[in-house]
Amino acid sequence: MRKWLPLCLLAAGLVCLAVPGETALPASGGAEIVEKKFIALTFDDGPRRLTTEKLLDGLLERGASATFFVVGEELAGNEDLILRMAREGHQVGNHTWSHIRLTDVPRQEALEELNQTDQALREILGGDSCWIRPPYGMVGEELEGEITVPLVKWSVDPRDWESRNAGKVFQALRENVRPNAILLLHDIYPSSVEAALNIVDTLQAEGYRFVTVEELLLLNGIDPQPGVLYCSG
Repeated sequence: MRKWLPLCLLAAGLVCLAVPGETALPASGGAEIVEKKFIALTFDDGPRRLTTEKLLDGLLERGASATFFVVGEELAGNEDLILRMAREGHQVGNHTWSHIRLTDVPRQEALEELNQTDQALREILGGDSCWIRPPYGMVGEELEGEITVPLVKWSVDPRDWESRNAGKVFQALRENVRPNAILLLHDIYPSSVEAALNIVDTLQAEGYRFVTVEELLLLNGIDPQPGVLYCSG
């Protein structure tokens, strides 16, 4: 198995990968250079019938892709939402079975949380194991060598779970967004869904393109590696 290499540690070793964005010339062949600005919108803790469905409707209308890190306990009865995510070009990821803090439990319990959700998602979607977002962004050293897929953190956290105010969440996103950022939101709150669709409208008007986390890394020439924790593109 690949060794777990934390790429998001700052003083303790967390580093965020940054690769220059692409540029494109207009079809006329003029001198103006138009920068392609990519960004990844991610959602944790779902799916929830009403809020996730509304979010998917809004993303489809806007032609925006996102990444959904889902909790295993929420899958039963919502399989159609997971299938819809994949069908409409979104990335589906593993957020453990019960949103447990992986660093607070024994190694075997942590692995069971990840494996149970992975198995449930594979039964719904087929294919390979899904990427992982560890709750609270933390994976303990005891799992080193056990993670066989890329891990995803974030670079912008508007703390939508705390304010549950669409205007405040939108403003926090707007003030901190940068090209190649990974935005963290939760599709279980109506306020977060509203803020998410508003930020998509605003940033698309500024030339941003919303892509999945996997697409964001590949567009920046990054080959995602098992066990590596990514917090931006």
